[in-house]
Amino acid sequence: MGQLFSSKNKEVFTTPLGMNNPVTVQVLGICSALAVTAKLEPAIVMGLSVTVITAFSNVVISLIRKTIPNRIRIIVQLVVVAALVTIVSEILKAFAYDVSVQLSVYVGLIITNCILMGRLEAFAMMNGPWESFLDGVGNGLGYAKILIIVAFLRELLGSGTLLGFNILNYEPIKELGYVNNGLMLMPPMALIIVACIIWYQRARHKELQEK
Repeated sequence: MGQLFSSKNKEVFTTPLGMNNPVTVQVLGICSALAVTAKLEPAIVMGLSVTVITAFSNVVISLIRKTIPNRIRIIVQLVVVAALVTIVSEILKAFAYDVSVQLSVYVGLIITNCILMGRLEAFAMMNGPWESFLDGVGNGLGYAKILIIVAFLRELLGSGTLLGFNILNYEPIKELGYVNNGLMLMPPMALIIVACIIWYQRARHKELQEK
């Protein structure tokens, strides 16, 4: 049990949540951060979907890594990911159809997510199943964290709501001069918010700054 939660494994899990975040440090998965963060609910679902797929695809590839011929390893990885994406997509259609419609093609595009393919190639192909699972969960949650922060700000300031609940669209608030900013709902604002998060993280951690 101690080996399962060793300091090395804890580092594998926690590093992507902060110092090596896949979005703000590795600058991966930016496209979906722009596309699905106009509202908080689809951002949460997208983040959880990527986390589940990354974790379990890492485990599968780690288990069979020694039997995969090197020349077709990318194809095998894509097949595993595609199977998991199809399962997640069907589950969303069955139990969260409205969110599935909002996410549109972006669930299917998880197959080509740079974070996911990067972890399979860089980590799962060289490590055991448990470490690969922790790496997948950590990177998925790191990705989800950024999506949720961006979606929180965009929905709150753009629509005055959160998860469909009215937060700012009340007369007393409007009488103070507050008006929802429609610009927040446009994709460029997602990029600006992500850029601000990157700036904050690099300003706080000097080791991330380029020499």
